[in-house]
Amino acid sequence: MGKIKQGILGGVSGQIGNVIGGNWKGTDYLRIKPSSVANPKTTGQMDQRSKFSTVLKFLQPITGFLKVGFKLYAIEMTEFNCAMSYNLLNAVTGTYPNYEIDYANALVWRGHLSRALDPTATSTVAGSVEVTWEDNSGSSGAQATDKSLIVLLNPSKKDAVFLVDGATRTAGTETLTVPVDYSGDTLEAFISFISQTA
Repeated sequence: MGKIKQGILGGVSGQIGNVIGGNWKGTDYLRIKPSSVANPKTTGQMDQRSKFSTVLKFLQPITGFLKVGFKLYAIEMTEFNCAMSYNLLNAVTGTYPNYEIDYANALVWRGHLSRALDPTATSTVAGSVEVTWEDNSGSSGAQATDKSLIVLLNPSKKDAVFLVDGATRTAGTETLTVPVDYSGDTLEAFISFISQTA
């Protein structure tokens, strides 16, 4: 794919012969339309598609969260694609065709602030999950005013609840309301922080 920095006619849009022009995220581009699309189901392709599908199912419920979580790292790509790329490389476990997400190595947020210290997520009342952490303000750039970012993912229901403007680091706790039908399900919890000046 060729990129047009600045042409005499500006950006090109549409198709001329087998050349297609367009604009994506402010970048003009040209690409050649393939004469045919080969789609052999080789072992390697099926393996990669299975991994891709596994990560896609993991990330789809939190698409809105990823727009904040991967904002700083999405250079010339969408935040979702950035998250896909990272998790394809780091968060898939198992062998074809039985791939799973390794939640301990999965990321829904990339940033430079200190992580939450000793986080826990518990639920004693249907429809409510309490997330707690220890205040570690002052360590590695952590500020008392940092806001929590929390994801509660329900893999069995392919659903999630998340906050992008939660309690401050010093508060040490945030309670999230979840659907009552989450009762009895295992949730995967993620927490991070964002600077109020970010």
